Order: sequence, then structure tokens, then C-alpha cells
Amino acid sequence: MTDHESGIGRRIAYYRARKGLSQRDFAPLIKRSEAWVSQVERGVRPVKALDVLQRIADVLDMPVAELAPSAPTARVEPVPAHTRALRLLLVTDHVLAAAVAEPEVRPDLDRLAEQVDEVWTCARRARYAELYTLLEDLLPQLETATATRDPGRADELLAETCQVWAVALAELQQFDAAWAAAERAMRVAQRRADPVLMAACAFRRTIVFQRGQRLDLARQTADSARAALEVLLNQPASQALVVYGALTLQSALIAARMEDAERVRELLDSAHKAASAVGADREEYRIEFGPAAVALHEVAAAVELGDAGTAIRLAAQINTDRLPDFPRARLLVDTARAWAQRRRPDRALALLLDAEALAPEYLARQRSVRSTIVDLLSMDHRTPGLGEFARRIGVDAPPVHPAEAGRESARTAMRAARGPRTL
Repeated sequence: MTDHESGIGRRIAYYRARKGLSQRDFAPLIKRSEAWVSQVERGVRPVKALDVLQRIADVLDMPVAELAPSAPTARVEPVPAHTRALRLLLVTDHVLAAAVAEPEVRPDLDRLAEQVDEVWTCARRARYAELYTLLEDLLPQLETATATRDPGRADELLAETCQVWAVALAELQQFDAAWAAAERAMRVAQRRADPVLMAACAFRRTIVFQRGQRLDLARQTADSARAALEVLLNQPASQALVVYGALTLQSALIAARMEDAERVRELLDSAHKAASAVGADREEYRIEFGPAAVALHEVAAAVELGDAGTAIRLAAQINTDRLPDFPRARLLVDTARAWAQRRRPDRALALLLDAEALAPEYLARQRSVRSTIVDLLSMDHRTPGLGEFARRIGVDAPPVHPAEAGRESARTAMRAARGPRTL
């Protein structure tokens, strides 16, 4: 434990006591266990993530810079125009416009489905300005289509569109707007009277709550949706089983973030059983579930629990050859976080660079990546390539000697040229 880390622990203990909070009172406020607080304050355990430092500072009513003066910080970026535009779409009355418009006798739902595919592609690749342009055109068309005599498929497309809209807003840290979009998706699903579609909307709502660090709401949403789906699981080739399994994995991640290791094991066991029943990896309502998804979430849960050794071992067992780019990038990031917990900045950075070569748009919006980089800089900011990578993703890094900076650039260029490697 460094003097820097033990100093943070002493400051947390001092300001916590000054506010009249016991460790037992303080722990739930920062979404950590009492044992975790005790270990941090005694200097036995470091505070690994910037978002946790921020949460502690908020509870103690003090700036992060005062709590951890030497901690690197992420730069505050201005709110882009496309973010404001995506919010404004929420108050654009497409329903009213559809009500007064002359509806098409037979809306071209195949064409609309292709546009919905484009919306999902833009969101997954973080092309938010393009996403706004597509939604601005697509939403009124879908609302008009739902006014026809056979609105079933149009409702499904509209619900899917509102779901991806909600997740995109959450990725942009617009949590109130994301919640509103998620609720709009649920209302459409209720109108469709499709319980599996409603559960899919609950899945997205769970994602929104997790992005906003509302783990209690995320847990309740996921658990209640899983309980409701249980009566549908015995149906052959059940869509419900796929969504149920995906919700189970989200519940496991939430439990890991709340440091409930026993609950994590129970949920992962349940997910394994569901994956065995599903067989091969499947997708329903744009939600993926199967054996590969379970394996990836096992690694993520181990990282959240701080069990770096298990995470690294499980990651090494996964055959990444058949994984699409984004799941593979998520695995690389989670494994990098595990190596950061092992205090190996060189190994962690190598995996993050591989993930960047594979899916740069994914890395650019991940808060966990920024937190990991902050940790790595605290360990050794002179790690070759680390400062350059930190600045690329919006984390301020200490200056590096010009000769060392030249070596960083050369090594980063060589890694980008060869592309991502296997774990």
C-alpha cells in the first residue's frame, strides 16, 4: 500500500467521523460493504475506481481533489449538440403528429425495420449525431404506422427504437431522459400486450439504471421481470428463456457491484442452466443470450468482486475467435481491469490497446476504462504508451519526457498496426 493510498484512507476516516457517520452507516451510502470501508480506512485496500472516489466525495460533501489530491482526473467535456438534440426529441409530439396525419393504408414495415436496424448500428458504434438524424425521421413514421388497423409489428419496431434511444441517452449520461425513453418503450410494449417484449424493455431499463449508478432500482427491475417470466419458461423454443437468461446475467452483475458474492454464484448457476436449455447463442428482441454470454459475464462479475485471479483464469478459457467485435472488446476491457487489480499496468494497457484497435468507439464511452486508466496512472504513469492512451480517451496524464514520449508513440503505432491479439 502506497503513502498516497493510505493517506486517502485516513482522510476518508477523518471526514466520515466529522459527519457523525459510523462505518456501518457510511457503507450503504457509497454502495460498498462495511468491511470494504474498514479495509480502505486502515490502508489495507486501495480505492480503485474514479467513480467510487467521486461517490465517497459526494457523501462527504467535499471535492475529489481534496480527498485525493494526487489522483488524475477525467476531463469535463462540453455537452455536444447531438446530445441536446436527442433529449429534445423526447418532447416532440410524434403521437399528435401521427393522429392528424393521413395514415398510409399499408405502411412499408420492411423498410421501417431496415431503418430500425440502422438505428441500432449507429447506437452500438456511438455515432450519435447520425442516430439523431435517423430517429428524427423514423419516430413519426413509426407512430403513424401504429395507427393502422394492424399495428402489431409497428408497435414492436417502435418499442425496439425507444429502447435503443434510452440506452444511447444513458451512455451520454442523460439519465433522466434515458428513463423517459425507457418508459415510452414500456408503454408501447404494454399496448402490444406482449410479455416478452415488456421484459425486453425491463432489460433496457435495468441497463439505464446501472449506467446511472442506481443499483437498487436496477436490481428491483431485473428481479421482478425475471420472476414474471418464470411462468413462460417451459414453452418450447421460448423467447422468454432468452430474455430471462439475459436478465439473470444483469442481476449477477448488479449483485457483484453490490459485493454480494453468494448471490452472484446463485445467479450465475441459474444462468448456466438457462443457457443449457437455450443451447446455442440466440438473440430475441435484440437481446443476446447463450453459453458465450454467460462466460463473458462470469469474467465481468469476478472483476466487479475484485477477484482478479478468477477473472484472468476464466478469460483465458474463452475462445474469442467467434466473438463479434463488441463482446470481444468488452472481454478485453474486463481482463485489463483484472490486471489493473493485480497492479500490472503493462498487461492492462496492452489489452486496452487491443480493445481500442478492435472497437475504438466502444472504449471512448466506457467510464470503467477511464477509471482503470486513472488507477494505472496512479501506479506508474511512466508505463510506455499509458500517457498517450489516457489523453486519447479524455484523462489528464502527467507530462512525459520528450524522449520517452517518442518511444510511447512508436510502440502504440506498432500495436495498432498489428491489430488486436487473443487473450
